Amino acid sequence: MSALDIGTGFIEATVRTATPLALAALGECISERAGVINIGLEGSIIAGALGATVAAGVIGVGGGFVAGAAAGMAVAAIFACFTVGFKADQIITGTAITMFALGLTGTLYRTLFGTSGVALNTPTTGAVAIPGLSSIPLIGPGIFHQPIVTYVTMLLAPLLAWWLQRTHRGLALRAIGEYPDAAIAAGVAPRRLQALAVLFAGAMAGLAGATLVLAQAGTFVEGMSAGRGFIAIAIVVLGRWKPLGVAAAALLFGAANSLQTLFQSMGWTGVPYQLFLALPYVLTLLVLAGASGRAAAPAGLGKRVA
Repeated sequence: MSALDIGTGFIEATVRTATPLALAALGECISERAGVINIGLEGSIIAGALGATVAAGVIGVGGGFVAGAAAGMAVAAIFACFTVGFKADQIITGTAITMFALGLTGTLYRTLFGTSGVALNTPTTGAVAIPGLSSIPLIGPGIFHQPIVTYVTMLLAPLLAWWLQRTHRGLALRAIGEYPDAAIAAGVAPRRLQALAVLFAGAMAGLAGATLVLAQAGTFVEGMSAGRGFIAIAIVVLGRWKPLGVAAAALLFGAANSLQTLFQSMGWTGVPYQLFLALPYVLTLLVLAGASGRAAAPAGLGKRVA
């Protein structure tokens, strides 16, 4: 295999791996800008994956993506009910909801499909090449020959950046996360906007789970979210709570995951493969440790709002 083929494969794998991370992290970015940290993001991802699996087998791939987003939003609605509605602790509630969603999806999966599961017969979406751009050497096949959901993610990051900076609603949401008392004094309904932000984050996480099933794996596996919800939260920190920064950080984590696959394929038999598998999670810890002192989180993040 030539160096060009290796480079193209690495870029393609990076973008593919980064897509569900970016979707979940962009949603979490909006939630955290509103002052709510959703530790239950992992639960929305796994719920979205199962919802997409069930729906895709009945109404097709498009319905699978919609069902995945709806399932993720349903989990987020429970989180919002307790944290925004009853002002429960966000960290404890999110952790409990994640454990609940992981257990519930596993139980439902076995109930619906039995111990044998759905094998590899779930409908999936194929890659779509963009004429002209996909023929660019090295980067073309890797970036511009991807599933539709990847292109949607590419457009969503700048759109959310524009919305946060240039619209009244975006300004109100940022005000809630930074200066909740001032936002209330200005007539903003903080709890309503926070609830909507959490629901949006849940839908995005559910869409990330649907992407794992319908655009990548082609099947559902218990626990297949594999910590992506927590990595998405780290990506938001690395991206400095800005959508474009979050998208770039997702690519970094996608590259780390692709590197471990590349290293294994190169036959580095002297190094235990478990070290390669741990690479993305080690990067998560390093990012959180290195960025905690420099990144400026929204001043009202995690605080209860009246």
